[in-house]
Amino acid sequence: MKSILKEVEKDRIIEMAWEDRTPFEAIDFQFGLSEKQVIQLMRKQLKSSSFKLWRKRVNSGVSKKHLKRRSNKIQRFKCTRQRSISMNKIAKR
Repeated sequence: MKSILKEVEKDRIIEMAWEDRTPFEAIDFQFGLSEKQVIQLMRKQLKSSSFKLWRKRVNSGVSKKHLKRRSNKIQRFKCTRQRSISMNKIAKR
């Protein structure tokens, strides 16, 4: 795992991890963290009960956190309506 993550980066990674439609590969693409490293970060940053709820959701059929569970028709990491994200900085209008 990257040794030093800024608080803003940690917050964004946690937010992306909670989103059902954001795959772990997108987090790896933006931040260079593997699924295992994201799980470690979530375990450290969340309360125990919140972490357990998150893991249960990720491992359920509801979440599409793994690309193999997603439809092959989806070829992107982000919503088509979302403004472009470059190095985790959201483009301003």
